[in-house]
Amino acid sequence: MKKNIFLLFFILTSISCQSGELFDKYFINKSLRIDFVLSGDSASQSAALFQLREEPVWGGPVNNLIDEFGYGGYYIQVFDKTSNKLIYSRGFNTLFEEWRSTPQATTEVQAWINSISVPYPKAPVVLELSARKKEDMQFHRLMKLEVDPTSIFIDRSQLKNNEISQIQYKGDPSNKVDLVFIGDGYTKDEQDKFDEDAKRFTNALFKTAPFTEHQDDFNIWSVNIISEDSGTDISGEGIFKNTALNAGFYTFGVDRYLTTSDAKAIRDAVWNVPCDAVFILVNSEKYGGGGMYNFYAIGTAHNPLTIEVFVHELGHSFAGLADEYYTSETAFDELYYNIKGEPWEPNITTLVNFDAKWKDLLPAGTPVPTPSEEKYIHNIGAFEGAGYMAKGIYRPVDHCMMNDLTPFCPVCSRAIKQMILYHTDKKYK
Repeated sequence: MKKNIFLLFFILTSISCQSGELFDKYFINKSLRIDFVLSGDSASQSAALFQLREEPVWGGPVNNLIDEFGYGGYYIQVFDKTSNKLIYSRGFNTLFEEWRSTPQATTEVQAWINSISVPYPKAPVVLELSARKKEDMQFHRLMKLEVDPTSIFIDRSQLKNNEISQIQYKGDPSNKVDLVFIGDGYTKDEQDKFDEDAKRFTNALFKTAPFTEHQDDFNIWSVNIISEDSGTDISGEGIFKNTALNAGFYTFGVDRYLTTSDAKAIRDAVWNVPCDAVFILVNSEKYGGGGMYNFYAIGTAHNPLTIEVFVHELGHSFAGLADEYYTSETAFDELYYNIKGEPWEPNITTLVNFDAKWKDLLPAGTPVPTPSEEKYIHNIGAFEGAGYMAKGIYRPVDHCMMNDLTPFCPVCSRAIKQMILYHTDKKYK
């Protein structure tokens, strides 16, 4: 049943929320959205505030407020200004981070708007945005900002009241994973098509392990956004469309890489919906997609491999999983990862700190690195070739959703389950 903003807000604020002590002390059940600009090139980057917004819903966890995963290329931390106590943290990725690894970034300086949301503070806080450096794999501060939650400079306006549907509702957003589908390239006359596509993707998700056993942990929402044109940009073929989220193929020159750099449009679309994960359904039959951790995932709705791409990209954006393939074309140079350090993604390793990855899942007697031989190939090991690199990085199995769109392996499944537990405020370590 479609709901407008007022009814949705009433439902969400009427829910009895079993908040954690830390949340009740420092936050209210709203979001503080931070839109910021990342600028730079391959050698350096900087960050600056674009705007702050107060938004009416916080759908994230209220107990698991401090991020212990350490995932992502960027990190947001919220400190209580009076005590300097860390009260919230979360890692995430951006498309700008990937752009910095392309040849274009060696000759140009660009600036991109990005966005992240945190619980809305009751009292003044200090926000720190950090970025991970490839050289040492550590986070370094890019921006520090003091925020008074009563400030007149925080935007409190209502944005466009798009139609919202509950495809599946299993309970309080604070202890559920709230997955939101939004469409791009669906015209006014194609909104019913989008509704059906969102339902089809929902059904497919819960037929895919390990999501199958966690259906009751998810709320699924869809938001109807109207585009002027049907379809999406395919710039390499000279096709350009006027769409709500400005998605398109040929990201960084790669024909199958479908993304949008318009992070603000995405956040504007979900401003009044509980949102732990966003998937953008693009009205196209072309093969392709993309996904960035705790940012968004995107894919087309009508290709024969649509569902596999959807689940693969959700693996990136929801669970922080890396690509395990190493032979396909990419826009990145061969040193996308620093093989002298351990990558943060849970499903690839340089063996620098294999104990922190999936060493505990190896069958007894498995050699590391693991030869691609018949006696090992059907089990968990450490097989060379992953993360766009043929040498120096290892994957858990020969075939997996994060490699060739086959079912998730035990390592990736464990990472997905841990993230579900995190978002549902359960023990996840």
